[in-house]
Amino acid sequence: MRVTVLCAALAALGMPMWAADDVNADEIIKKFAAKELEFLQARNNYTYRQSVKMEEVEGGGKWEEVADIIFSPEGKRMEKVVYAPVISLHHIGLTPEDIQDLRNVQPFVLTTPEIADYDIHYLGREKIDEVGCYTFSVKARKMVKGKRYFEGEIWVDDRDLQIVKTYGKGAGLNAQNQAFPKFETYREQIDGKYWFPTYTHASDTLHFKDGQNVPIRMTVKYQDYKHYEGRSTIKFGDVVEEGKTPPAATKKQ
Repeated sequence: MRVTVLCAALAALGMPMWAADDVNADEIIKKFAAKELEFLQARNNYTYRQSVKMEEVEGGGKWEEVADIIFSPEGKRMEKVVYAPVISLHHIGLTPEDIQDLRNVQPFVLTTPEIADYDIHYLGREKIDEVGCYTFSVKARKMVKGKRYFEGEIWVDDRDLQIVKTYGKGAGLNAQNQAFPKFETYREQIDGKYWFPTYTHASDTLHFKDGQNVPIRMTVKYQDYKHYEGRSTIKFGDVVEEGKTPPAATKKQ
């Protein structure tokens, strides 16, 4: 947790943490959530290529997939898998929750309607690659079965008021023997206006309830963003899949 000594002292006294650097955290949250909603709507009108690679450090098991997020001639957003070799994971299996995290949690977006779902706390100021940022911790207030949440920290550009980096993991109510890696997602400015996710990386050990520990590496790249001139009202993550998709399975020993 990145908190200055002064912030920690104020918190111990029951005073708001933003007082340490004269920041109105509630106002910043309100503004960046509105910007995130604008960004979300803009990204729904872009095509791009998403490349995923997950490896088991021990044993050499692997899952790879390359998919293009495109639009049909009728303007319907769709996902077209262009590369998907046979999955060779030995110690873990992909679950629906893994796919949800890939689509919605790792490229995390926190919009105005979603603020009520999270406890958001201001941690202070920090620079990411010379970009001044406000840092916040984010955690679900109450989890609903079947829904996935982000849990970790976000860095918000103090000028554009958009998320430029996230660090954390996917969370939810999971009855099965499941584990999810911590990851970092970076965004870059596209077309001089919006900060779009371009890179996610995880290098973590998955600790399962049955005592199994599986080191993994994962990389996700989002490339070749191009603006689509047609109209789209698709919500983020709602895609029509075309071609072969990874089978849903429970985590296995």
